[in-house]
Amino acid sequence: MLEKLKWLYRQAARGATLVLPQRVRFAVYRNMVQCDAAPSSKLSLKVAETREELEACFKLLHDAYVHVGFMKPDPSGMRATLYHALPTTTTLLAKFDGRVVGTVSLIRDSELGFPMQKIFDIRKIRNAGGNIAEVSALAVHRRFQATGGTILFPLMKFMYQYATEFFDTSHLVIAVNPRHIGFYESLLFFRRLKQNPVEHYDFVNGAPAVGAHLDLRRAPEIFKRHYDAKEPAKNLYRYFLHLPMPNIAFPDKRFFTTNDPVMTPELLDYFFNQRTEVFAKLDDDEKRLLHSIYDLPAYKAVLPELPPDKEAGPIRMRRRHRRFSVICPATLQLGTDVRAQRYKLQVVECWMAGFRARSDVALPIDVPCTAQVELGHADHSQLTVRVLRKAHANSNTFVLQVDEPDLAWRKFVHALRKAATYGDLDNATRYLE
Repeated sequence: MLEKLKWLYRQAARGATLVLPQRVRFAVYRNMVQCDAAPSSKLSLKVAETREELEACFKLLHDAYVHVGFMKPDPSGMRATLYHALPTTTTLLAKFDGRVVGTVSLIRDSELGFPMQKIFDIRKIRNAGGNIAEVSALAVHRRFQATGGTILFPLMKFMYQYATEFFDTSHLVIAVNPRHIGFYESLLFFRRLKQNPVEHYDFVNGAPAVGAHLDLRRAPEIFKRHYDAKEPAKNLYRYFLHLPMPNIAFPDKRFFTTNDPVMTPELLDYFFNQRTEVFAKLDDDEKRLLHSIYDLPAYKAVLPELPPDKEAGPIRMRRRHRRFSVICPATLQLGTDVRAQRYKLQVVECWMAGFRARSDVALPIDVPCTAQVELGHADHSQLTVRVLRKAHANSNTFVLQVDEPDLAWRKFVHALRKAATYGDLDNATRYLE
């Protein structure tokens, strides 16, 4: 009862601030933040990966969306979309006392793009460089919506850390109902996209939507400026960037990959064929793209049947030699003696014959070098390489050619080609051809 009264007080206070100028109103909202530096031990946060966890997330999302009119009730009792089926989407969850009470999904770019790019122009964000992820499918159980940020803030912290440390994300984008945009603008410093609010967003049953963007490369500086002088319970800068939270269990994986796919053929079949009609309702281009994404034989039996090639439209297909998103520390060495020039790199994309890497300084072009790449905590590769060119004229990313891959590199790339889920990568040796 006390928590309900506190919630009603906060709602009344927020309503009273609507007459204030935006700058003052947002400052008031930030002063109302209450984040717990030591959440209950009953709270746990992790990647949803089992059938039970995913189903609980989809059911929680369904009930929340139906309640606010963002979707009509589905016979399955779940909200599962095509984007949930992709290996580039990660669903995060919060459990309290073993029960799923919060969920949010991060949708990385893929052949299918993002849900919001169908109605919002994000070309300017793409041109700024760096990976983009759309924040989607956020829901908190109604029992905890009256308890301030008990679930929401830990879930947002998990999302922020996961996006920046594991997903190699430079930009977050969202499409939210206009009545919720104030939370993202005032507390998290999202900035609205310049398009006018969309009156009918089909992805959420025709509800209105506002697009917004957060540049994660600038976020620490912005958070520090607005929060660092505040008391601990209101200091989201410390909370998001520096506070350890043992309630969060990050994926335990062998390699430094950025995607953590969990959808096995069995899970895809269960959620998108048996329980819902997601696959049955795909158009022909979506079916082709899904087949190009899941090009392993084990998946073909559960994917929707491919339409005739003669009907193919102008869709984005995979390169012949697939490339994989990673975030691997590396060192480039020019020469072999003690005076050899060394450069720190971050490998962000790899394939058998090369990789793309970020560097804060210019790299020597077309000169034989030695690269030492940290593939995981216990896996390392030493390669003879040469820098071919910059990836783009104004970028700090370079394309490097691998002259002869060593055994560790071959195991690594073969595993990325053939593993279905991030758990499959643990035994990389079995994927060697």
